[in-house]
Amino acid sequence: MTHLECSLCTTKYEAAKIWNLCTCGGPLLVRYDLKSLASTWSRDSFGLEPESMWRYAPVLPVRHEDFIISLGEGLTPLLKAHRTGARIGSTDLLIKDEGLNPTGSFKARGLSCAISMCVELGIRRVAIPSAGNAASALAAYAAAAGMEAHIFMPSDVPQANFIECKAYGADVTLVDGLISDCARIVSERGPKEGWFDISTLKEPYRIEGKKTMGYELAEQMGWELPEAIFYPTGGGVGLIGMWKAFAEMETLGWIGPERPKMIAVQAEGCQPVVRAFNEGEPRSRFWEGAATVASGLRVPKPLGDFLVLDAVRQSGGTAIAVSDESLIDAGIRLATEEGLFVAPEGAACIAAAEKLLQNGFLKPDDQIVIYNTGSGLKYLEAYSTRYPRLSAGETGKLGGLITPR
Repeated sequence: MTHLECSLCTTKYEAAKIWNLCTCGGPLLVRYDLKSLASTWSRDSFGLEPESMWRYAPVLPVRHEDFIISLGEGLTPLLKAHRTGARIGSTDLLIKDEGLNPTGSFKARGLSCAISMCVELGIRRVAIPSAGNAASALAAYAAAAGMEAHIFMPSDVPQANFIECKAYGADVTLVDGLISDCARIVSERGPKEGWFDISTLKEPYRIEGKKTMGYELAEQMGWELPEAIFYPTGGGVGLIGMWKAFAEMETLGWIGPERPKMIAVQAEGCQPVVRAFNEGEPRSRFWEGAATVASGLRVPKPLGDFLVLDAVRQSGGTAIAVSDESLIDAGIRLATEEGLFVAPEGAACIAAAEKLLQNGFLKPDDQIVIYNTGSGLKYLEAYSTRYPRLSAGETGKLGGLITPR
């Protein structure tokens, strides 16, 4: 790491100091001396490194391994989805299952890196607004670091997330509103309470952990990238991070200039990025009345929307929204066909891929990678609408219980 750089105005900031946003309001991005690193670090060196995302430590900001707080995040499987691919019209459909990370979601990557940097910088009190999974990950990594965590979540957050955060010892506040309302509380109270704000893109390091999804995908695919990547886009940091990773890997000489079509997937009930993409706008507008069962997609105004839109447009990709009904159906069918029980956000990408294969945006032989960002077990409330529990002795199409004699 050489310095931090504003993604809007390119102002440079000194590394190894505590920063949130640039003075212009832009998110800060970590920069590295990649040309020097290329002379000492080869993609052929992998094999002895940690079996986690920290195998990519030379392009992560933590300066000494003693500061690393890891629960084994990363190295998630890349799985071939034969039956689902055949049904939706793809001959080469792959699923990157981030639901097998600690705390059951890809958020573990970003929070491992961010909390590790907090340890290095001497930060002991952190706060986050979250739709659920980021809160669970923050609570877990803060507990592992012996750090104080303050969490603000919408009151209808999945029960699994609430229980996890409490079990990890975090201070949890449920808010009658959206994640944007939770973020406002953290912004207002944080300076007075002495909390470091780990909101999405309001600090530079969560994106660094999430970018390892891009490094890992390239390594798993023999340093070749697919034709298309589908990513469920709430805050969109994973998509931004992967786009950053691809640029870094090209500078390192590990991949060429070719890029996948980056496809941002949202829910019809909250699609600010899709609307901005379709209208040709550089930034999104706040989505009024945001509502979807995919809680991770219920982000009415992403801070990094311009970075998501840039990546989508530069890659020749697109932004697409799907209905709640179609994403839940896609999740159930994927479980039946492939034995993968994914989060509604990941299931949304299956529904989106089917639409783009049907309308010709993608060809049947395009290699497609879908990112499932979490475990379906954390969204039982969302899926329970399809599987109401029967009383003892009742039967039905969904099965039932037999009362013993």
